[in-house]
Amino acid sequence: MTDASISAAYDSRATDYVDVAGSIEQMDAADRRLIAAWRDATPGALLDAGCGPGHWTRFLRDGGRDVVGVDLSERFLATALARHPELRFERASLRALPFRDASFGGILAWYSLIHTPPAELPAIVAELARVHAPGGSLLIGYFEGTPGEPFAHAVTTAYFWDAESLGILLRDAGFTVTAHERRERVAGEPSTRPHGSVVAVRHGIGEIA
Repeated sequence: MTDASISAAYDSRATDYVDVAGSIEQMDAADRRLIAAWRDATPGALLDAGCGPGHWTRFLRDGGRDVVGVDLSERFLATALARHPELRFERASLRALPFRDASFGGILAWYSLIHTPPAELPAIVAELARVHAPGGSLLIGYFEGTPGEPFAHAVTTAYFWDAESLGILLRDAGFTVTAHERRERVAGEPSTRPHGSVVAVRHGIGEIA
């Protein structure tokens, strides 16, 4: 699946997505607590990788942080800029981020890697590692299930992962997983599929996992 096809799919469903899951108030309280705790424990500038309409970007900024959001969807970015004109958003692919090496102390990839075919995910994780400062923290949210198995997501094909399989990819890119969770969704959330997340710390040059 290409960046162009993912972008086109989300552009075509952007209004529906924003209506259902475009604000912090629509997000599960457990997600908000997790991301707030990660934000407050993570030093340096933050990147919201796959920011959508910008609600998590604003949430990160509300913690008093320097933050930038990137996304492929032009319609998502238009919504993000209209809602949060004081924040910085850029159109960019996670395959080739327009930032210098070690630019960020923390990267949030909240359900933004789910459409990447399994064979292509290591390259994206390596790019996240490139812009990640040593000692910084990465938080990934995903759908929990059989690793690499595709399913019919509401927007376009997505893939399940689990903490063990993601941990291997992260280790190979220079990260160590420090925490992970799995939980069932509850009534009222935008999705019914089980949720998973991992937190991983970026090694310094020459360090071994």
